[in-house]
Amino acid sequence: MSNRMVKLARRPKGMIVRDDFRLEEGAIPEPADNQFRVKIAYVSLDPAMRGWVNDTKSYVPPVAIGETMRAYAAGIVEKSNNPAFKTGDAVQGLFGVQNYAISDGSRVVKVDASQAPLQRWVGGLGMPGWTAYFGLLEVGQPKAGETVVVSAASGAVGSVVGQIAKIKGCHVVGIAGGAEKCRYVKDELGFDACVDYKGGNLAADLKAAAPKGIDVYFENVGGEILDTVLMQMNVFGRIPVCGLISAYNATAVPEGPKNLRAVLTQRLRMQGLIVFDWANRVPEAISQLGQWHKEGKLKIREDVREGGLDAFTDVLNLLYTGGNMGKLVLKV
Repeated sequence: MSNRMVKLARRPKGMIVRDDFRLEEGAIPEPADNQFRVKIAYVSLDPAMRGWVNDTKSYVPPVAIGETMRAYAAGIVEKSNNPAFKTGDAVQGLFGVQNYAISDGSRVVKVDASQAPLQRWVGGLGMPGWTAYFGLLEVGQPKAGETVVVSAASGAVGSVVGQIAKIKGCHVVGIAGGAEKCRYVKDELGFDACVDYKGGNLAADLKAAAPKGIDVYFENVGGEILDTVLMQMNVFGRIPVCGLISAYNATAVPEGPKNLRAVLTQRLRMQGLIVFDWANRVPEAISQLGQWHKEGKLKIREDVREGGLDAFTDVLNLLYTGGNMGKLVLKV
């Protein structure tokens, strides 16, 4: 037995390709005092990963060349020298893309695999769910009766954002790519409407779906969609900026928003958000999301892909081509 690790081989240019990473094998690591070893079962694949491998200023240091790729993952404690974690505990944390991880418990969350399957704890009940919870409620601050629009609405974060907005009594409109994703967002997740940005009539379709204008726009995409939404924002609207996935694989600096004037005229507030900003409140998010899930108010779907670590690059790229439905997870 050995530990297989996906390591960054070089800085990607444009879309990630297999040669940007390499698979290495090493000994299964042994925990030192106050540490424990996790056997990883599921790795979370998130849009932010593309930014993590760029050598640019960001909210976290870039993954170093030769370093195991950063990733949230869920697994089972296999061996422990830490009194707070015992063998058999199900846990979630920033364990990386590998078979085994060593941790001292920092930012590791024990999860209840009887409440929800393990892969859900890197999805809607994990970091993407926490991002949706704090991003919408703390930054977006929706009020009952307001209109909330969510881009990438069928994705891991967007799908949870829209459902929380519905729980809070809002009129919720999703933006997604393709009829199948829009059907899922509207019929299964319970959004009031969903606009297909691939339909060629984004501005008109959005106006029809949100006739009273937009009070909160939860931004996951950027680009043309942001420009379109800006022109339909209401006075004192809020725009939580969670992601800008349309530009993550750009090889040149993307063109800035053309309609930024709306921020002035409509007195909008745009604020970026990183889930780490609420690290001390994660138990609150877990508790509330878990309660809504148990009550049937929060539906969560994982898109679990097979192939193990060998498939990491190909599966990750599904995020940037729209090839996933729901939270993308790699089964290790």
